[in-house]
Amino acid sequence: MIDLHTHSNASDGTLSPTDLVEAARDQGLSALALTDHDTIGGLEEAGERARKCGLKFIPGVEFEINWVQKGGSKHPVECPGENPAEIPPEYPARGVFHLLGLGLSRPGRAFAEAVEELVRLREKRNRQILSIMEEMNIHGDYEDIKKYSGGSVVGRPHFASFLIEKKLAGNVQQAFAKYLAKGRPLFVPRDALDLDRALALIHDAGGKAVLAHPLSLYVSWGRLPGLLRSWKDRGLDGIEAWHPTARERAAMRLEELGRSLGLFITAGSDFHGASRLERRLGYTAGNRKIDDRFLDELGIE
Repeated sequence: MIDLHTHSNASDGTLSPTDLVEAARDQGLSALALTDHDTIGGLEEAGERARKCGLKFIPGVEFEINWVQKGGSKHPVECPGENPAEIPPEYPARGVFHLLGLGLSRPGRAFAEAVEELVRLREKRNRQILSIMEEMNIHGDYEDIKKYSGGSVVGRPHFASFLIEKKLAGNVQQAFAKYLAKGRPLFVPRDALDLDRALALIHDAGGKAVLAHPLSLYVSWGRLPGLLRSWKDRGLDGIEAWHPTARERAAMRLEELGRSLGLFITAGSDFHGASRLERRLGYTAGNRKIDDRFLDELGIE
């Protein structure tokens, strides 16, 4: 059993990189990828602990990518993880998607500079959220929010924790539904990476570029093959066909489509820890265990 999509508290997970690796070991996993959002800050710690635990470690990242659909909007929408065939035509176009970089063996200066740029963009958005909170008479400063991040990248889940402490929400899901999701008072979009730049960064770092949870694109099954083919021509290596937000039948269909296009297939839990208790290390769509065939075909040493 393995897992190719997890998060630590270096971004928006609740476990430290060390604790995440130990949890994976205790679950009986033989390999684990750490793919924190827009940061590689937890990789060294996780890699060192994995070596001591005898666990194969795949250093990774999850980048947010700007995307403008033809005739669509650049503004992002929330991803409930539903089947794109069921999304009505008037549903707003998605303006961002997520790209996994797996097997980052040599991230260099350009990679570090891109990550620093993303941290600045994220902090700019966080300051804007704080300003709106103040206008709403929800009082707090940046240090109040940072304490939930463990000193790592601050994101919306940490604002959610603050709102829960203030008794303005009962849990993370409620905090997003009432305040932080698109269309809610504390939602502030932020800029992200261009696809070609992200692909180059991942490849230059020795990694493979994988489209995360493809159903979050909100693209019809009829349009999806052409879109994936065009991204493959630009350098996309694979798709995460198996993700907890996909129904099992949809995941099987995505795997078949990816293989027909010559793309690698991966599977992950998108584990975040206590903030997403329904996601379990080593398990994916249909509550299936993730077996090591996905790692074998990626060819990551």
